[in-house]
Amino acid sequence: MSTSLSASGQSLRASFADWAGTDGLAWVYIFKAVLAALLALWIAMRLDMQQPRTAMTTVFVVMQPQSGMVLAKSFYRFCGTMIGLVVMLALIGVFAQQPVLFVSATALWVGICTAGAARNRNFRSYGFVLAGYTAALIGIPAAQHPDGAFLSALTRVGEVTLGIVCAGAVSALVFPQHAGAQIRTTVRRRFTQFVDYVCRAMSGTMDRAQIERVNLGFVADIVGFEAARSVAVFEHPESRRRGGRLARLNSEFMSASTRFHALHQLMNRLRESASATTIAALTPFIHEVPPLLLHAGEPVRNAADAAHAAAQLRDYKAALPKRVRTARAAIEGQADFAPLEFDTATELLYRFVDDMLAYADTYASLAAPSHERERWVARYVPKTNLLAAAISGLRGAIVMFVLSAFWIATAWPSGGTMVLNAAAVCALASSSPRPALMSMQMAIGTALASVVGMIVVFGAFPHMDGFVLMCVALVPALLLGTFISTRRAVAGVGIGYCIFLCFLAGPDNLVHYEPTAYMNDALALVLSMIVSAIAFAVILPTDAPWLRRLLLADLRREVVLARRGRLAHVATHFESRTRDLLSQIDALAAGKPELQREALEWLFGVLEVGRAVIDLRREIAALPDAPHYAASTPWRRTSNATLDAVARLFDRPSAARFDAALHCTARAIADAQALVATANPPREERHRLQRIVSHLHFIRTALLDPASPLATFASDSVKGAPHAA
Repeated sequence: MSTSLSASGQSLRASFADWAGTDGLAWVYIFKAVLAALLALWIAMRLDMQQPRTAMTTVFVVMQPQSGMVLAKSFYRFCGTMIGLVVMLALIGVFAQQPVLFVSATALWVGICTAGAARNRNFRSYGFVLAGYTAALIGIPAAQHPDGAFLSALTRVGEVTLGIVCAGAVSALVFPQHAGAQIRTTVRRRFTQFVDYVCRAMSGTMDRAQIERVNLGFVADIVGFEAARSVAVFEHPESRRRGGRLARLNSEFMSASTRFHALHQLMNRLRESASATTIAALTPFIHEVPPLLLHAGEPVRNAADAAHAAAQLRDYKAALPKRVRTARAAIEGQADFAPLEFDTATELLYRFVDDMLAYADTYASLAAPSHERERWVARYVPKTNLLAAAISGLRGAIVMFVLSAFWIATAWPSGGTMVLNAAAVCALASSSPRPALMSMQMAIGTALASVVGMIVVFGAFPHMDGFVLMCVALVPALLLGTFISTRRAVAGVGIGYCIFLCFLAGPDNLVHYEPTAYMNDALALVLSMIVSAIAFAVILPTDAPWLRRLLLADLRREVVLARRGRLAHVATHFESRTRDLLSQIDALAAGKPELQREALEWLFGVLEVGRAVIDLRREIAALPDAPHYAASTPWRRTSNATLDAVARLFDRPSAARFDAALHCTARAIADAQALVATANPPREERHRLQRIVSHLHFIRTALLDPASPLATFASDSVKGAPHAA
């Protein structure tokens, strides 16, 4: 019996721990959000602010589960609020007596801010959201009473700032959840998962579908890690001290995963086309790497373990060149030996080991408060396509123009509410993968909030006396909306409910019981969201194929940037931009596996060829200043022609450009090999030239890969061609 009770107790504790780590955290966030809202309302009333509900609304706009997210969002919101204040005061001063010009200028400003919010897919987008929304929130009511515009504007800014401060204080002081803890967990998990992936892929136990799923998970992990890192710097000085190393860690992981994928794909191609002798010579080197990434046979779990793995990688890297030369000499006399394949594979192996060494060194450096590896200036900056962002801005401006015209034509008392709310909805939804769905969910949430708010305002408030009883009436309604906002599938409903319940039912210091005005405002809010949703669905909708094709073209064009970008930071930008673009495409193709697979195939092709292009450019740039390395020499001209032909192929793929790229690559390989054979350079220069040949050969094999999306452009004469030049 006692054993059974003990087992039941352990099971109960395990269940509670699981609940506390999942739904328990959601309930902590729910109560914190409601507490912060009521705190903002109480302080605003004590300070006798004109509209305490504005402070209450602000809490739900900036509230996030993690403290760093709240602080980051609040920082950009405050900056956007101040910019919107300055712009709107200027517009009121210039166009106060011209309603048409004023609403036109406001619509134009909101369109610009909406484009900025769509362009920046991180917390900076909230700065643009608030720069547009604050301008409408302050300007539209103030323009109707320009004599009190300045005082009204400062009052709104004070209420918004109070909401920001309350949200940040409650998030940081009451059961705080830190992004730094998430980062530490991610660092450990990702290193372990990557090592497991390397082991399984090299052992041949993973099919292509599994490899695609793992790499798609890595892309989501990279994007999420950077988002967490960007907000963690707001939480604690320790996070700021390690910010550069964390950014470097993310970049080095991308580089290592790219290099490993290239090596793995090359080995797969070799198994199909090269000699058994070459494969047998390469296989031992490949299988020696995974154990180096472990500590005492176990996965790396902390920075100390990473230091041990780095030491093993460093010793292996130092011994690798000599061992490769010995192995090559032992088999180069055999008839079926493919020297170019062997050299290319061993070069990729060496670079993979070097990238993993850098990754492990940076991981190990996190144990120290400060480290020289902190000096890392390249940053991952998520950006949306500029044309797509501009279309979002145009769409927002059109919605504002249409609703403003309706307001002016009808003189509807709640028309101003409708227009200023449309500014917020367009900007908020523009950063969502499905803005039409987001707008409709917010409309549903607002309609629900209208009904609940009417019950609270006209059914409960008249019977309440004092702040405590008023909270008793508000808390159940706020808890409902906050709970809905934590459900991912209907998060938009919860967001619309919470924000606009505060707008409609949030009490002011002097409560006005006007059912007609209440219903007018509720109708205006819902109507503005419906119009916004229609605009998102009709005016170049984001879920239409055009945006996906645009992003795929941007992804392919990263090879062009790899060819033409400045060498200093081109690799970091290339790695981050390709992953960021795939994450956007994947969000648009959610629930469509065939479209996701196509995008992932293009990612693999771009990563393989683009990184080889960068490596080739670096090797050529590092050559000494000698006549036989001059840009006018035949081998340099054919190498540059290859780089240009490959860039043109990925810019606009076609059969003619595919054939041209293959032809240029073959000529460049032949010319570079001829130079190695005739120039008799010093040892280091000879090795560099051999690496140049290897990069050219890898580009050729990647173009000929039947699994590549470029294979559709290959003619029948090259589909069965051997990979060796």
